[in-house]
Amino acid sequence: MSELVKVVDSLENKISKLLHKMELLHQANTKLEDELNTLRNDKEKVNDSVSYWEEKYNSLKLADTMFGSSTDKTEAKLKINALIRELDHCITQLSE
Repeated sequence: MSELVKVVDSLENKISKLLHKMELLHQANTKLEDELNTLRNDKEKVNDSVSYWEEKYNSLKLADTMFGSSTDKTEAKLKINALIRELDHCITQLSE
């Protein structure tokens, strides 16, 4: 009978250790999930910022081409014509 008590005690001890380890892993998992969510939010903010500054850069680049050399002016005219074509296409679609 003494052997059976030792086996049961050993099993209880191992189960207790496993439950403790499971709790620690659960806490670590929760912490990592929170960190992942924080990093995802930070990434989204950075992507928004990059998009904003890319738009600003393109606007400044377009403005610069309008005041630059003749090749830059040609490029600006081509961009403006492309925008006008896009607007015409949108107006055509709206009128249908």
